[in-house]
Amino acid sequence: MKNLSKIYVFLVFAFLYAPILLLILFSFNSATSTSVFEGFSLKWYRVLFQKEAVLTALGNTVLMAVVSSVISTVLGTAAAVGIDKYKKGIAKTSVMATTNIPMMNPEIVTGISMMLLFVFFGRMLNKGNVLGFTTILIAHVTFCLPYVILTVLPKLRQTDKNLAEAAMDLGCKPGKAFFKVVLPAITPGIITGLIMAFTLSLDDFIITYFTSGPGFQTIPIVIYSMTKKSVKPDMYALSTIIFVSILVLLILYNFAQSKSDAKDKKK
Repeated sequence: MKNLSKIYVFLVFAFLYAPILLLILFSFNSATSTSVFEGFSLKWYRVLFQKEAVLTALGNTVLMAVVSSVISTVLGTAAAVGIDKYKKGIAKTSVMATTNIPMMNPEIVTGISMMLLFVFFGRMLNKGNVLGFTTILIAHVTFCLPYVILTVLPKLRQTDKNLAEAAMDLGCKPGKAFFKVVLPAITPGIITGLIMAFTLSLDDFIITYFTSGPGFQTIPIVIYSMTKKSVKPDMYALSTIIFVSILVLLILYNFAQSKSDAKDKKK
């Protein structure tokens, strides 16, 4: 029975990761063939970084991920603190249900609805092309916020409420007590939320596709436009870079989470 379960787990992981491993392998192919591996080479990585459109899109993607994740983390932490102060009841249940909607809602529905909203306001303001950096940023912050809130909330619940009150009894103002006592206690959750928001923003395609304009494009949009023409090994190289970047972020996320859990066990 144990051997059967091991075989099953192996087949599941093989099914999930064999295509990605194959993609990584062919990104180092020396030939233009996307089916026959003829030799190891970094040719397609050099070709990739010689394309100005790709480099621009890469810079746009990183910029968008950094800005949206920082804003999401600040707003999400503040929202989590506010939600944590709610007493159990209809108000708290309603707020939590509203928070979960962007997570449960299909991305294509979110993307189309946000596009219609931006176009509607654009016409009200007599602006022809409103889709661009700002609209993508608003969209990314919108769908990243719930993840940050749900990451910070458990840390707030684990924090002893008497610590902040003790700090205020010793002369700290409420704001200073929060930054001196509560914020350090929930920092692991904030860092985890930041990494998660950055990862989500980095590889989002559907919502970005509907809220982006011709003047600002991210890597997923460029990859999609490349697939319309022909699939070349330089696309494999680009996909490999994205996969490795996200993998590193997930490793950091798990490391931060395990470190936080270890601290909680010690306490």
